Parts: sequence; C-alpha cells; structure tokens
Amino acid sequence: MTQLVREKCVACRRDAPRVTDAEIEQLHPIVSDWDLIEVDGINRLQRSFRFRNFQQAMDFTTTIGAIAEEEGHHPKLVTEWGRVTIDWWTHKIRGLHRNDFIMAAKTDRTFQDSALD
Repeated sequence: MTQLVREKCVACRRDAPRVTDAEIEQLHPIVSDWDLIEVDGINRLQRSFRFRNFQQAMDFTTTIGAIAEEEGHHPKLVTEWGRVTIDWWTHKIRGLHRNDFIMAAKTDRTFQDSALD
C-alpha cells in the first residue's frame, strides 16, 4: 500500500486507458478490503468504513473530500450514522484507472491514521 499512497493521481482524459485485468490482479491485493463492483456497466472500487458516531463519519468524509480535491480525483461518498461508503472510479473513462487504486490506498491510510486518534 505504501507505494500507492506516495503516488499522485495523473490527470485523465477521455482516451486514457482503463486498467487491464492483469493490472487489476496486481493492484487489487494492495487494497484488498475494497470490493470490485459493477454499477450500470461501470467497474468501481467500493468500501464501507465504520465509525462510533455520525460526527466521526462526517470528519472522515470531510478529510477524504479534501484529499480528493487536492488530487483532482473525486469519489462517490455516502455518509450515514456511523458509516461512510466510498466508490472510486474514473468518470471520464467510465471504468477503473490506476488513480482509483491510488485513491483507495490513500483512503485506507487515512482511515488507519484516524483510528489512532
């Protein structure tokens, strides 16, 4: 995970390649807590994070939002009492890009760091 956490997202264009099955086989074990799902024919990474209360969930959502803005790569964030569900995929290419795995790793690291507080 450490390698992906240190990477920066690259700006994606509509003609950017999606990750291949071989790349998914290499990258998914690094962020193994994330599910590979398909929504409306679009592959995504999805994970839910649990918190003790709504405020902790909101704080995590705000932190992930700030990281996403800094990286220029934005997820679907669903915040509920005690839970945040995040979907990463690349909108422009309607599928998964390396950036999505980078951001999943950064999300995991942020969650780990927040658990230490």
